[in-house]
Amino acid sequence: MKEWGRIITAMVTAFDDDLNINYDEVVRHAKRLENEGSGAILVNGTTGESPTLSGKEVADLIRTVKENVTIPVIAGVGTNSTKRTIENIRNISSCNADGLLVIVPYYNKPNQKSIYAHFYEVARNTDLPIMMYNVPGRTGVNMSIETLAGLAEIDNIVSIKEASGDTAQLTRMVRVTPEDFSVYTGDDILTLPSLAVGAYGVVSVASNIAGLKMEQMIYEYFIGNYNEAIKINLELTPLFDCLFATTSPIPIKAAMNLSGLNAGGCRLPLTDASDEIKDLIKKCLKDLNLRGSICHE
Repeated sequence: MKEWGRIITAMVTAFDDDLNINYDEVVRHAKRLENEGSGAILVNGTTGESPTLSGKEVADLIRTVKENVTIPVIAGVGTNSTKRTIENIRNISSCNADGLLVIVPYYNKPNQKSIYAHFYEVARNTDLPIMMYNVPGRTGVNMSIETLAGLAEIDNIVSIKEASGDTAQLTRMVRVTPEDFSVYTGDDILTLPSLAVGAYGVVSVASNIAGLKMEQMIYEYFIGNYNEAIKINLELTPLFDCLFATTSPIPIKAAMNLSGLNAGGCRLPLTDASDEIKDLIKKCLKDLNLRGSICHE
């Protein structure tokens, strides 16, 4: 949906030293994202460590962010169970989310007919706009172009986060969906190439710390200043690589902490970044001269 903006930040969930949600830092971070170019905030996505959050934590997190920003808040609610996904939507019904992120069911490996049936059933149980999330590297199954085309005809399925890493597939998704259906890339490093083939924007991890630079890159692209957009993209590429040098959100949490932004650690089964990853991130932050480039030794 266009009112979600070109950059939707998949927000990190800040934890305290005991790995409880640090709501003060959540609020501080959400407000900073709003001020640094995010058109919307995704809460309880993979970057927010959704598999480790309880139902109450999810509801409290959505409500907290929604109460402290003016931009839209999208809630991650998808699971590999259609029934449980619908229950998650009902459990956050009082949180005033502006939209829902629903992943292609993982582990079960549903066929295309089953994928369609899953999203159809979820959509008819809510009035909120739905962004589907196709990420075969995590789910083990890839939504086909034909399945997407059928689902895009459902009124409240309005968008897709396409994270297959296949720009050709994203191009075909843009081609078969209606003009008012928004295709977002879910891969930071493919933001600029995806815009060039018709994507509306990016659901970004990197914008947790580099939102202003990403906003500038997208702005330069849309005003036709392609050389400047390419320059910024090349500057950001080492950061994109660093943030996915190991399982996300391990690197982005380390980057925030090294920048003086208190994101805390990761909940198991994810462990904190190794010294090698931290060294890579320190160099990226220094080279980019980001707001949070003061690395603590």
